[in-house]
Amino acid sequence: MLLRQIGLNPSVLPLRHAPPRADVDETPLPRERPRAYVLRLARLKAQAAGLALAGRRLPPWPVIAADTCVSLHGEILGKPRDAAEAAAWLRRYAERSHSVYTAVAVLYGARLEVAVNRSTVRFGPMSEREIARYVASGEPFDKAGGYAIQGQAAAFVAHLTGSYSGVMGLPLYETIQLLKSVGYDPD
Repeated sequence: MLLRQIGLNPSVLPLRHAPPRADVDETPLPRERPRAYVLRLARLKAQAAGLALAGRRLPPWPVIAADTCVSLHGEILGKPRDAAEAAAWLRRYAERSHSVYTAVAVLYGARLEVAVNRSTVRFGPMSEREIARYVASGEPFDKAGGYAIQGQAAAFVAHLTGSYSGVMGLPLYETIQLLKSVGYDPD
């Protein structure tokens, strides 16, 4: 959706469903900082997709891979394991700011370029009822930090500094700059 918004017509390259299969372990390394974490994962995902592209004998299109994490006081918050963890994270965000790091990697031919975007999101106050309703919606699951700014959680966001699309999971400005830097001109 985001790439179409800026005039690109992307195709999805599934890594786990067709040979050669690829998977990226998203477990943070010991003492890994949020910025380093998302940069590492975006690179690994782009490299895995590049191998899949070649292994499936597909045309050499640019590969775009990204990864996002939420960080509260330096702690990496990936995807919540369950409803209790999602609710606990939302309580921690209430009336506080947290950082959202999104790295994007673009692989085209032999060139791999990466960039990271950091945004700051401040949530307003949230009642236990609002948190419970949001968690029950199912939206927090499979989302970095346990929320989707483009969904119902938008009602909690009191202030955003940075990139809205970066918080969604793909910073568009950085993506276009990387495509150009690897020699792919989207025009």
